[in-house]
Amino acid sequence: MKRIGVIGAVLEKPLLSQKAFNDTVASFRGIIRGRMGIPFEEEEISVISLTVMGELDDINALTGKLGNLENVTVKTAISNALKAKGEDK
Repeated sequence: MKRIGVIGAVLEKPLLSQKAFNDTVASFRGIIRGRMGIPFEEEEISVISLTVMGELDDINALTGKLGNLENVTVKTAISNALKAKGEDK
């Protein structure tokens, strides 16, 4: 069942990790619904928020791949399973 979630990522020294981060996100573009990034240039940190909608396995796969990147920390919040159209409440 599909779920909606948000993945928060902190990139320390983003010049070293940004390409790998962007490449990973691009490979999951089917579940990405929105993206917002805020650079903190003086601190050499970027904060990125990804809004996702997809199967739990896909969201977890993306979170895992991002979390394995050097200088990247991620946390995820995920909704309960979405009801299918026409399904009773």
